[in-house]
Amino acid sequence: MMILLRFFVTFAPRLREFLGTEQHHVLHRRRVGTTPRLCHKIKIITTEKYMYFTGITIAVLTFLTIGIWHPIVIKTEYYWGTRPWIIYLIIGLSCIVAALFIANVYLSAFLGVFGASALWGIGELFAQKRRVEKGWFPKNPKRKR
Repeated sequence: MMILLRFFVTFAPRLREFLGTEQHHVLHRRRVGTTPRLCHKIKIITTEKYMYFTGITIAVLTFLTIGIWHPIVIKTEYYWGTRPWIIYLIIGLSCIVAALFIANVYLSAFLGVFGASALWGIGELFAQKRRVEKGWFPKNPKRKR
């Protein structure tokens, strides 16, 4: 009990700063040489605790955006080959530049991730071409190579 009390007396100010709460403990000594005890008067003032979902929401947006780009790359290579890589470049750079000027965190994060995924899709487009050549994915028989 004494170790726990000393821990709170020593680290309570740092813990208050970390948690954002104000806690006031009144310590008394009965006689010299006795251990301090926590008085019955404990005043605890706490601030409201909130949960912030910004990070998780952005993570879900990132996951969905990458999941959307995967089939887009596969279908693009199937129907048009690697020729549309310049469109991916324009879309990617446009989204990234637009993300720099948007104040909304969610929209800016979405555009940044969408643009980065489009730029990453350029490399995946050429990798998909190699996968098709190896026979891992089907060729489009109607498209001239």
